[in-house]
Amino acid sequence: MKPPLLLRRGRLPGKPGQYDLLLTDSRVSRVSPAGSAPEAAEVPAGVRRIDMGGRMVLPGLVNAHCHLDKSLWADAWRPHTPSRSLAEMIGNERRERDEAGGPSADRIEALLRRMSAAGTTHVRTHTDVDPGVGVRGVTTVAEAAARVADLITVEQVAFPQSGLLGEARTGGLMAEALRLGVGTVGGLDPAGRDNDPVAHLDLVFGLAERFGVRVDIHLHDEGSLGRWQCRLIAERTAALGLQGRVAISHAFALGQGTPADRAPVLELLAGNGVAVHTCANFDDPVPPLPELEAAGVTCALGTDGIRDRWNPYGNGDMLEQTKTFAQRGSLRTDDLIAAAVRTATWSAARSLDLPGYGLTPGSAADLVVLDGTHLAEAVAEHRPRFLVVKSGAVVSGTGTRPAIAAEDGAR
Repeated sequence: MKPPLLLRRGRLPGKPGQYDLLLTDSRVSRVSPAGSAPEAAEVPAGVRRIDMGGRMVLPGLVNAHCHLDKSLWADAWRPHTPSRSLAEMIGNERRERDEAGGPSADRIEALLRRMSAAGTTHVRTHTDVDPGVGVRGVTTVAEAAARVADLITVEQVAFPQSGLLGEARTGGLMAEALRLGVGTVGGLDPAGRDNDPVAHLDLVFGLAERFGVRVDIHLHDEGSLGRWQCRLIAERTAALGLQGRVAISHAFALGQGTPADRAPVLELLAGNGVAVHTCANFDDPVPPLPELEAAGVTCALGTDGIRDRWNPYGNGDMLEQTKTFAQRGSLRTDDLIAAAVRTATWSAARSLDLPGYGLTPGSAADLVVLDGTHLAEAVAEHRPRFLVVKSGAVVSGTGTRPAIAAEDGAR
């Protein structure tokens, strides 16, 4: 059992003043105004205390979309190989992956440790499944995740990077990944990649129904074609009763056209509980967050690939990614920056259905303390992480360096 931890004088989003948080048994057991005088029984003997000094407290950051199995993190630098199209990028990545021996548990572990140090406590990763690699990526990611389970929680999506219909064995391998315990089935551009959106979605949603898993489909197809596929996905979701269990990743088409073009699609997505996961990288179209929130569509944020064969950039820092997302979306006011932060916290947790997420009594004791007294300040200035806590235990942060007192319950 972890020793109790008392975090004193922190600021909570949307609340005036400062608060103390008591963490016991891997949960937030009490949240009270700083300086109040609780009964002695509420602060256990031997409690460990950390003074947050008025800094901002958030629940642990959530990366809703990445590709751990592809990353070259912690390897020697490799020059990036440019490609002109999505098909070329997929082919190039697959060739170089196979030549290099496939995914590496050591690289994945190193990247997960970096993500944890930056405040991420939960990550959804899309793991390639195809005849070239089989389900080796799934088992390799699981091995790395087990090594750092005390730092960060990893969930996988079985991802048909090379398409579902072009290679006969892919569907069977996807089913094998789900039998291994992967909790989400993925898809990729039902029209643009597989040229048969009906058959593609038949297979994806058929696997979801058969194994009782969630759905997360990459959708790069742009314009009216992409928006039409959003409609198809929402209709499948409704037909199978999967409301709240389906996400569309990237959804470039929702960052294009006019508000009038987007409005009926957003209404359909919201009505059927289909979330949108964006990454806001490079010049990719970004769905407009104010429109999504106004329509009631849950929007979550991820990093996509991190230093891999698609992209030489990235470091797994979700606060940095939030800043990029806010800049790409022209989110300048404090309220809009706070909305961007929600995509990496509460909204992402809602989309991924994370149990006990938050900063209220009974919540899981996963949290990050930002080195700033205002949320917008911490994002805009990309402040360091003062403290990162996973399951009630301090795992990293600049706040771990000064002496941390272990005292009795007296204040």
